[in-house]
Amino acid sequence: MHPKNISIKDFTYSLPEEKIASYPLTERDASKLLIYKDGIIAEDIYKNLDKHLPADSLLIFNDTKVVEARILFQKPTGAVVEIFCLEPHERYPDITTAMMQKGRVTWQCLIGGASKWKHGQILEKKIKIDNSDTIVSAKYLDKKTDSFSIEISWMPEHLSFAEILHHTGAIPLPPYIKREAEASDKERYQTIYAHPEGSVAAPTAGLHFTEEVFKKLESKKIKTDFTTLHVGAGTFKPVKSETMEEHIIHSEWMEVRKETMENILHHLNHPIIAVGTTSLRLIESLYWLGVNLSLSNADEIPELLQWDPYDLKTNNISVENALGKLSEWMKRNNLKKLLTKTQIIIAPRYEPKIAKGLITNFHLPQSTLLLLIAATIGNDWRKIYDYALNNDFRFLSYGDGSLLWFTN
Repeated sequence: MHPKNISIKDFTYSLPEEKIASYPLTERDASKLLIYKDGIIAEDIYKNLDKHLPADSLLIFNDTKVVEARILFQKPTGAVVEIFCLEPHERYPDITTAMMQKGRVTWQCLIGGASKWKHGQILEKKIKIDNSDTIVSAKYLDKKTDSFSIEISWMPEHLSFAEILHHTGAIPLPPYIKREAEASDKERYQTIYAHPEGSVAAPTAGLHFTEEVFKKLESKKIKTDFTTLHVGAGTFKPVKSETMEEHIIHSEWMEVRKETMENILHHLNHPIIAVGTTSLRLIESLYWLGVNLSLSNADEIPELLQWDPYDLKTNNISVENALGKLSEWMKRNNLKKLLTKTQIIIAPRYEPKIAKGLITNFHLPQSTLLLLIAATIGNDWRKIYDYALNNDFRFLSYGDGSLLWFTN
């Protein structure tokens, strides 16, 4: 069956509110770890992750950094309008360029209280940055299907948009965490290795990793590498349609260094484990980018569309050949990193091409992330989630996690 025809109602379970973690544990690596392999479930904690991975494994992380994407403006009437900065306007070539804009920038946003904001009306707020007054303004430009185009400007103009967000905005906690973001969330809703800014949601599987965990991995000769996929708000977008065909996944920016590509190629005969669903989508996207190049011999990398993994004819192109084609293209174009977008959805019927395992948290019922879990381990996802619910595992972003070895 084509994943377009999947009924999301077949991928549900009962999640009591008390199972959802509202706060992280004091120690990141003290979170519980469920290990699933060959149908067998075991338990440990993240601090002992190295014991459950073979030497010469390669762990791929997503090093994106969450931006303070929620900005609140108060109108003279006292009404509050919330601007949630989703992604840069299409005029910018990438997120980094948009984040470094000075003086003004156009962003695609969600608006809380949009009915209180008339078209063309400018909202303003005054903040202190380095003991100087800074005026931040927002102008409503137009409405798209599921977002608004907003021009944000500020004085003085020498500050970057990244600096403006850092001083003006708040960390956008997921909607299922029923509290306001606190000062501690600025640190705890980030991985310790977060670097390039651009996500509105954390790659939460990485929140459990500490320097001690990394040292243990290194001692066992387990390799680690980092890629970037900037997570959009679509990760929380509920599936409202009866079948997946009508559910649209937002494209997300991905970035892979040439050295990382070569590292993955070198480890194809060893276990490659994705740390987080975003890392899995990214490294699997590499195969499909290589297939696209092999089939089209295009001069430019095309963006991957949602159903490409199911609609493209692969002509039995191997992983080695697909990644080799992609690596050659990067060398030919003298590129040190690959920068493009991916929209692929991983759902039942999909067979992972590169990854052999996944480290991930527990996900919402009837979500695209749960479809991804079902795609990689089959119907045993129910067995795993029942076990977690019955054995005091904490769910969702600030909760516990799992190490899942894929079904062959």
